[in-house]
Amino acid sequence: MGAQLLASQLLGPLNQPESQTVVAPQLYSRVLPHPSNDYPTYLLPTRQLNHLPLTSTFPPPTNTTTTHPAPNTTHITMASEPKQKVAVMTSGGDSPGMNGVVRAVVRMAIHMGCDAYCVYEGYEGLVQGGSYIKKTEWDDVRGYLGIGGTYIGTARCMAFYERAGRLTGAKNMILNGINALIICGGDGSLTGADKFRAEWPSLVEELVATKQLTQEQVEPYKKLNIVGLVGSIDNDLSGTDATIGAYTALANICEAVDKIESTATSHSRAFVIEVMGRHCGWLALMAGVAIGADHIFIPEKPRKDNWKEEICEVVKKHRDWGKRKTIVIIAEGAMDRHGGKITPEMVKDLLADKKGLALDTRISSLGHLQRGGPAGAYDRMLATLQGVEAVKAVLDAAKAVKEGKPQPETCVIGINENKITRQPLMAAVAATQQVAKAIEAQDFDKAMSLRDTEFAEMYNSFKMTTAMGLDTSIHVPANKKMRIGFINVGAPAGGMNAAVRAGVAYCRSRGHEPVGIYNGFAGFARHHGDKPEGAVRGFDWLEVDGWASRGGSEIGTNRELPEESGMELMAKLIKQYRFDALFLIGGFEAFHSVAQLRKARDTYPELCIPMTLLPATISNNVPGTEYSLGSDTCLNELVSYCDKIKQSASATRRRVFVIETQGGRSGYVATLGGLGVGASAVYIPEEGVTLDMLAADVRHLKDAFQKDKGRSRAGRLILVNEKASRVYDARLIANVFREESNNRFESRDLIPGHLQQGGIPSAMDRCKAVRLAIMCIKELEKFGPKPFENPDKIKNDPTSSSVIGIQGAHVTFTPMEELENQRTDWKNRRPNTAYWTDMKEVVDILGGRPKYPEPEKSLFGQIAKDTKRGLA
Repeated sequence: MGAQLLASQLLGPLNQPESQTVVAPQLYSRVLPHPSNDYPTYLLPTRQLNHLPLTSTFPPPTNTTTTHPAPNTTHITMASEPKQKVAVMTSGGDSPGMNGVVRAVVRMAIHMGCDAYCVYEGYEGLVQGGSYIKKTEWDDVRGYLGIGGTYIGTARCMAFYERAGRLTGAKNMILNGINALIICGGDGSLTGADKFRAEWPSLVEELVATKQLTQEQVEPYKKLNIVGLVGSIDNDLSGTDATIGAYTALANICEAVDKIESTATSHSRAFVIEVMGRHCGWLALMAGVAIGADHIFIPEKPRKDNWKEEICEVVKKHRDWGKRKTIVIIAEGAMDRHGGKITPEMVKDLLADKKGLALDTRISSLGHLQRGGPAGAYDRMLATLQGVEAVKAVLDAAKAVKEGKPQPETCVIGINENKITRQPLMAAVAATQQVAKAIEAQDFDKAMSLRDTEFAEMYNSFKMTTAMGLDTSIHVPANKKMRIGFINVGAPAGGMNAAVRAGVAYCRSRGHEPVGIYNGFAGFARHHGDKPEGAVRGFDWLEVDGWASRGGSEIGTNRELPEESGMELMAKLIKQYRFDALFLIGGFEAFHSVAQLRKARDTYPELCIPMTLLPATISNNVPGTEYSLGSDTCLNELVSYCDKIKQSASATRRRVFVIETQGGRSGYVATLGGLGVGASAVYIPEEGVTLDMLAADVRHLKDAFQKDKGRSRAGRLILVNEKASRVYDARLIANVFREESNNRFESRDLIPGHLQQGGIPSAMDRCKAVRLAIMCIKELEKFGPKPFENPDKIKNDPTSSSVIGIQGAHVTFTPMEELENQRTDWKNRRPNTAYWTDMKEVVDILGGRPKYPEPEKSLFGQIAKDTKRGLA
């Protein structure tokens, strides 16, 4: 059926005069227009988007359920009370993602019924006042997500260091009616913010005493509420795993080093690469892990007393293995154990010394390239979710003061694993400053302990994957050595090769024997044999060492399940090759494979060996984890694709792009992609697509373009999951939109397809692949060699088959039996709980999407019903 016929038969109500409205009492209720006045007064659907949980997650923990409260309130302020005014500013060094913070704060504040203000040029803007403090409307921040740096500016302000400057800043805020301030900056900027808040009461008193303001003017503004967000590429704030901009800077470093490696290999050269980090070695550490560097220098952990001998020993060993390149990463704050500075020139001279290694060595200082360019997908999402949380936090503080409760302590928004958190600002700043003091005092163990858990784990992971054979003290005893099979199952995903590389390196460091099973279970069954052309063979480290930056799967992968290959044959082969454990990397097919192998243990005792799964799929649909390898690579590709697509609207300025995303029956990619590109709407399988939804979105788009007046050069995006509906695919939706637009806008459908699997894996996928792969091998080590000699012990131990995953603020191993029986929607190949549903609401809110009728049989609706019955 063509779009025109479908529209004429089923979407007739869209063609009636816009002043008329068709009311279905069971679906619609009266709501007020959006506070920004961008949207008309419709009789809109009952789906409620106003109330978000006070603590968001990234993604939310797996036990989170989403409820949609009854449509009884819209965030409005009564006429008798002035609107709460929330200001946002950026300060300190710029970082990618700051513009995402500004957009999120402005739009969330407006959504919550507040007036939003931007303070331009940081603290300088507070002191200058006037046009530096500007009320900001909804459309003023459109397009901010794709802009690097900070659009509202940042500048050093010496005046604010003095009380007189802070007094002027307080006066300007009160004159603008602002007593809620959200600041995105480094620890210095946030420390100044907390001092400003602490002085606020005395500053207000002084303004009245000096007759600069009257008592009546200051009465509503006796308390200042401040919330901090950390924008820093150094990732140097204690208590949070990531600061806004850090992973984009890391991606910039990895992209540059990947290119440098080509010429290093061609000429058999050594490169010493200097990265930023005066007091924090996070960038140097993560870059070293992501690219497989030969050596790193970081401030928190100087190497041996004689670092020159150590680096020469490592590099010589690697060269003896046949490596043609040498990469050394050095943080700008690197020093030796005695506090002496180590410079790139010192390392270059050492490697080039003709009496020693005599390597052709070059220095490359990446400089401000590291902080440049638009934010990556992760930083856009982090900035958005933290900006939303900051608005809720500052309004919570204002509410507490209004109710006569003690004013809450200034908090900073952080993230632990995948959980967005609030923590006391000054406690975090104090801990951060303690790191620098510990380094200065040469107490490096304390400096490492003050960093987050991931930092220490990544450092140990780097050591294990570079010093193979150099430290025999970490070898396991001969009777503890294991033969571990590595196998990839499912579709390729970014980070698979990095995980295999890390697992193989760890096994070599510990004395285990890693063995590759090539081309999945299908290859295992049909082409088994330990000859070079066979499916079962050991790893050549010289080949594996170069896999860190490669996409796809170098050992091959296949969707075939063990039962399809023949379970009896699988058991026979596992026994034949004397595997003590299996390490699987893959998506839902790998998950299903572990389930089949576990259940077959009763019939085939040969399968009584430990096995663990590291999820790797762009769909991120494996139960037991909120993050799968490859999902970040996919989102970066999708965001980059959408950024380019939007540019094509710069001529017409009236174009809607309907983009189909991958993800199977999981809407994760579409939802988080929508968060990263600022989509106007997202259609996902968990919710479904109906004509009522399309009708509401067409009305919204028509009105938006009518009020746009050609001001914006960017197109609007609609993301559609490939299986959101059996009928309404991207092409049909685009055709319906085009037919119903009344020539107010054009629409195009686009399918990026397998481009979303990416080429070179993202820096995040590479780093997490290393960390999680090593944790998986450690988990398998617990069972020791020859577990099949005691099959009952393995069968009765639920942890002998497990899935590693990030859940909330923790990395956990979840027994396979628990996941397959309690937490898996087998029909739809996804977890029972859609843990990212809160992000779907954020996409709708910040995209300005009006309420819409929710499909009767959506997963979201079922969650809400179960919650009311006390079942969720």
